[in-house]
Amino acid sequence: MLNYNQQLPVYALEPDEIGNNRHFRMYNFNGTLPAHKDFLIPHRKDHYLLVFMRRGGSNLWIDMVPYPLKDNTIYFTRPNQIIVKDGLHELWSTGVAFTAEFLSVQGNAALGKLPLVQNRQSGHELLLSESDVVFVEDMIVKLNVEYGMPGEWQQSMLAAYLTVLLTYLSRLYVEQFKDSGVSVDQLLLKSFQSEINERFRELREVSEYASLLNISAGHLSEVIKNQSGKPAIKHIHERLALEARRLLFHTGSSLKEIAFDLGFSDASYFNRFFKRECGVTPVEYRTSTRKMYHEY
Repeated sequence: MLNYNQQLPVYALEPDEIGNNRHFRMYNFNGTLPAHKDFLIPHRKDHYLLVFMRRGGSNLWIDMVPYPLKDNTIYFTRPNQIIVKDGLHELWSTGVAFTAEFLSVQGNAALGKLPLVQNRQSGHELLLSESDVVFVEDMIVKLNVEYGMPGEWQQSMLAAYLTVLLTYLSRLYVEQFKDSGVSVDQLLLKSFQSEINERFRELREVSEYASLLNISAGHLSEVIKNQSGKPAIKHIHERLALEARRLLFHTGSSLKEIAFDLGFSDASYFNRFFKRECGVTPVEYRTSTRKMYHEY
């Protein structure tokens, strides 16, 4: 049973005994059980994680969405997403973890712009064909070999192999999560959404985001409405409501604590906001989602 009374832990990328690498790590499971410490414990990771699942089983929840783990499938998450593992099946998989710092050094910055890494379509499951599996396995072998050879050239080699793997998977990502050509206005919409994701706790006004993007509030509002069909302020409110749902589902914090965490002046204002955005009160939402989780 989930312990709703504990706050969400954030797991850092822990260096292993091979090379004390603090920004890149490989995880290999060959019929072994996952660590019990995070079983059924909602948590966040402060790094990117790419997992090649050779043999599926159990479920992985990412931001309240369940993913039944499938054979020969890639799963990937970005930093600070809420993750819950709800199975103790033996694992046959390889994980590749890397931090934002890894992307910013040694010329790796271009990796951060790849479709898979940015994940603008919020897709966390990538299906592989037989030929894709062969390619992924080959790159994993190369990464594992280099990972076990600390030395002067290790970081450059890891970055080179990771670039090839992420580029290949990004091509599959674009095919599976199709996105048409991006116009200037679409890029503005994505930039606006990205800024909201980073600053929604502090900034609540469209004009504040317009200043960050160096455009007028009127122009921003017009473009966002035309591109998304929703007013710009609605995007801000929806992101705030999403975080509220996460906290209600994954923590035992009181409504007052959640309201304060999200920047509301009082719990009653938060209650009205949540009811308007989600159609139910925070208490009703918390009750229904806990029931949903245990019935799944």
